[in-house]
Amino acid sequence: MNPRIAVLLGDPAGIGPELIGRLLAKAENRARAELLIIGDRRELETGMEIAGQCFEYEVVDNADAAFRQPGVPSLIDFRLAGDAPYERATATERGGRYSLDAFRQALALTQKNTTQGMLFAPVNKTSLHLAGMETGDEMEWFAKQLGYTGSFCEFNVLDELWTSRVTSHMALKDVSEKLSEARIVGAVQLIHDGLKRAGNPKPRIAVCGFNPHNGDNGAFGREEIDVIAPAVEVAREHGYDAQGPFPADTIFVRARDQKAFDGVVTMYHDQGQIAMKLMGFWRGVTVHGGLPVPIATPAHGTAFDIHGQGKADVGATQKAFDIVTQMAMDRLR
Repeated sequence: MNPRIAVLLGDPAGIGPELIGRLLAKAENRARAELLIIGDRRELETGMEIAGQCFEYEVVDNADAAFRQPGVPSLIDFRLAGDAPYERATATERGGRYSLDAFRQALALTQKNTTQGMLFAPVNKTSLHLAGMETGDEMEWFAKQLGYTGSFCEFNVLDELWTSRVTSHMALKDVSEKLSEARIVGAVQLIHDGLKRAGNPKPRIAVCGFNPHNGDNGAFGREEIDVIAPAVEVAREHGYDAQGPFPADTIFVRARDQKAFDGVVTMYHDQGQIAMKLMGFWRGVTVHGGLPVPIATPAHGTAFDIHGQGKADVGATQKAFDIVTQMAMDRLR
C-alpha cells in the first residue's frame, strides 16, 4: 500500500509551483505515493509551464473524492476569496494568507490520517507574518494548529546526514543559559526517533560542543565539561548511540567524509546551518521533527530572484518528497 501525501505549492510569488511541476512530472514519483495537491489550479498550470513539464491530474471537490486513479494526482482547486492575481517575486499578505489557508487544510487531513504526510514547497516567513502568523516560524504554528504540546525540533537534512539543535531562533548571548542536560538528551532522542521513522534502524549521533575547540578543557568555557558531556552519557544510558561532545568546526568533516555519523546535534542555529548549507544549499531539506505528523520541505527559500525563469533546482524538493514518503510509510505500519 502506498502512503497518501498532501502536496502544497508554496508561496505563489516564488518558485514553489515550478518545483512541484518538476517533481510530479516524474512518473516514478507519482507511482510511489497517492498524491493530493491542495492549491490554485492556475498556479499549478503556471508552474508546469515555467518548468516545461506536464502531468495528468484530476480535479476533485474534496479529499473523499480523491485517490481514484492510480498514478494520477488529485487536486483540490483551492483559491482565496476575491480571486485577485498574486503579486510575483515579493512578500505579500495575500501570498501568506494563501499559504496559511492551504496549510490548515493539509494539516487537518494529515492529522486525521486521510493523508499520512505533508510536503510543501517553499513559503516566505515575511508573507506568513503579514498574513497574521503569530508564531516565530511555521513549525511552531503547525504545533499550535495540531494542539501538540510535546517536544519538537527542526531537522536539517543533506543527503543522508541529519542535524538537530538544542536551541534555535534566539540571540547567541542567551544560548549558554538554555543548555541543559534535559534539553540535550531531548534533542538526541528527537533526531534518533526521526531517523528511525525515515528508515535508519540504528542512528549514530554526534553531539557538538558549544565553545571554540570544544572549550579546550575549560580554557574557553565549561559548558562541555559541566553540561554537554554528562548529557551525552545520560543519552547513552537511555540506549541512544550518542558520542561527544566534538568540536563543531571538525565534526561535519568526519560526518561527511568518513560517514562516521548519521545525525549531528548542535547547540545553536548557525552551528549546523552554516555547515549544511555550504555543503549543499540546493539539496538541503527541512523536516519538522517530533510533530505527530510527517512534514518536510526544501530548506532553501522562495527564491524570488529566479521566479518565472525556469531554472529552479528540484533536488531538495525531491529529497523532501523521498523523506516524507518514507516517514508516511512508517505511519501506515
